[in-house]
Amino acid sequence: MSEKLNELQNATVGMTAGVIEVLILQPLNYAKNMVQQGLPVSTNPMTMYRGVGANCVNMGSCTMIQFAVGGTLKQFVLKNDKTKKLSAAEEMGCGIGAGVTSALVGSPLELMMIQQQRKGGNILETFKSVANPTQIGRGFIGTAVREGLWTCGYLSIPPIVRRSLMEYYPDTFDTNNKARVPAALLGGLFACYLTQPFDTVKTCMQGDIERKTYGSFTGTAKNIFAESSIPGFYRGATFRYGRMVCAVFLLDTIQGIVGPLLYPHAFA
Repeated sequence: MSEKLNELQNATVGMTAGVIEVLILQPLNYAKNMVQQGLPVSTNPMTMYRGVGANCVNMGSCTMIQFAVGGTLKQFVLKNDKTKKLSAAEEMGCGIGAGVTSALVGSPLELMMIQQQRKGGNILETFKSVANPTQIGRGFIGTAVREGLWTCGYLSIPPIVRRSLMEYYPDTFDTNNKARVPAALLGGLFACYLTQPFDTVKTCMQGDIERKTYGSFTGTAKNIFAESSIPGFYRGATFRYGRMVCAVFLLDTIQGIVGPLLYPHAFA
């Protein structure tokens, strides 16, 4: 998200970046979901890419919302003062606010994706099975907390880290590209391990819409703890961290390319 772009422009950049990221990293997302639910992981590409349509809509729309809302919040904080720079706390607050907002769209779409990964079927059939008041909001709390911290991790942490590295170690990190890798590693680490317990609870809830094993958010957390203690909340963390580091790097890189490419006048 850039304070140099308006809401529509930020939304377009975010949607483009989100869809590209999903198409590349869907297998890691699939593996993470299966491990979290204690299900076998297939290496068949057709199985690994189940639900990729819903996930493209999910990531495209959520990243679009995150970029648009985050950009708007940044502009609000800066009050159109082009000489002012956001503090680290302001940068992170904008990211968290953008992420929580995006969960309103992302949670139902992830529910559809996870149901497709478990049961197969097309998007329309899956939508019909979950499009009712008792199912459509399942897992929302976990999604909202996760998206708030995740958005902070990929939209707010990398710029802070990049600026700090280039300021304090200018000989080593003399360009944005050189600072992007450590920024992605730190952003991914932050986003992954703080949010993993919430993501595991959410995934288990959305995989079990029949509520045979997992009921409410707190009930699901208690079940996971009873089954596996603290490590149970970190099932699939390796796949998730791998995906997140790649995603943070990709999204940070893509937005830096797509924004100036689509809207060169804003970056002149």
